[in-house]
Amino acid sequence: NRAPKIRRRTYRAHGRINPYQSSPCHVELILSEKENIMSRTTEDDQPQKKKESKKKLKRQKMMAKE
Repeated sequence: NRAPKIRRRTYRAHGRINPYQSSPCHVELILSEKENIMSRTTEDDQPQKKKESKKKLKRQKMMAKE
């Protein structure tokens, strides 16, 4: 069950013609679904603190000093 080789040409600079280098193959994917799906609980989780950039924190410190 090999993939058919197809002959093609590559046209290169200065009028050179080369065979197209290809590696044909059949690809087969087998997928399965996981059964253990965890659901998130929003009641127990505390809201995460929003990250602030260092630049913004420095600017706030400078404004507090003034």
